[in-house]
Amino acid sequence: MFRRREPVPFAFIAEADKFRSNVTPPPRQRASAGQMAGRWLLGLTVVAGLVGALVVGMPSLSLDQSPATTQHSEASLGH
Repeated sequence: MFRRREPVPFAFIAEADKFRSNVTPPPRQRASAGQMAGRWLLGLTVVAGLVGALVVGMPSLSLDQSPATTQHSEASLGH
């Protein structure tokens, strides 16, 4: 039912080094001052958003041991 496949010759991988180009890519351009300021501002905005979300979410994450007012449903009173 299943036929055995023929082995695939991988000799072309060993020969691939011969065909690599010796041309180096041009050097990357340095970012301008405006681009660097924009990156810093974006990073600062992301960090401030995460910190703000953490500060806003902390009251809901805290475990309040002594609640000031407890609410009871009518079903729990047995009526």
